[in-house]
Amino acid sequence: MAYGGQPQQFGELTFPATRDLPRGTVLVVHGGFWRAGTDLTVMRPVVDALVAANFAVWNIEYRTVNAGGGWPSTFDDVAMAADHLATLRSTRLDLRRLVVLGHSAGGHLAGWLAMRAKLAPGDPGAAPAVRPAGVVSLAGVLDLAGGMLLGDGAVADLVAATPADDPARFRATSPLEAVPLGVPSVCVHGTADEVVPLSQSEDFVAAATAAGDRSEIVRVEGANHLQLIDVRHPGWAAALAAVERLSAPA
Repeated sequence: MAYGGQPQQFGELTFPATRDLPRGTVLVVHGGFWRAGTDLTVMRPVVDALVAANFAVWNIEYRTVNAGGGWPSTFDDVAMAADHLATLRSTRLDLRRLVVLGHSAGGHLAGWLAMRAKLAPGDPGAAPAVRPAGVVSLAGVLDLAGGMLLGDGAVADLVAATPADDPARFRATSPLEAVPLGVPSVCVHGTADEVVPLSQSEDFVAAATAAGDRSEIVRVEGANHLQLIDVRHPGWAAALAAVERLSAPA
């Protein structure tokens, strides 16, 4: 399903086979250090697991760095994909119980979707049509300034700046700098992650909690970076439990 006119501006919307109303809606964002080479197909097993748990799922694609993305296109696309849900006329989409789930770079973009209401007019993604009820970050890069050395300069490639060059751009793109988000969050992270350090989640949760947000960290002992999206691994079980908590009726 297209949400825009560019080739990568599409997503896959999947509903449970049961006729019962879904428990909620989950927007899924894949990772890959925001670079071309990884796409939404990597998250299809996660989608299947969420659908089996009776969630409606919107698995999105977006323009990545070196494929027309970066600043501001990647952010424009993810915002458009989220807002597209508001245009759909389906009684099976409950946007009051929308949880955004992302892995790695997708964890960053999931956190960014939760901070859109705080963006200044004119910033990419400002004035959201849809606001999540919760965010689940799986090994997410939630502190862009603190992640400048990750992925061979992936953050600089995404933002096209450094914190010293353009601090305002980092304030408009880094979830840690936007706390309090006003959206509950759960950060699931493996203790053996060698791609995105556990400190990314720990620092975000500490800052969000200190600022008044409801935020928690779930450490998955011995899990590496990719095991959090392996639906056979206990790391995924922790992620699914977080989605269930955040989507539960208040």
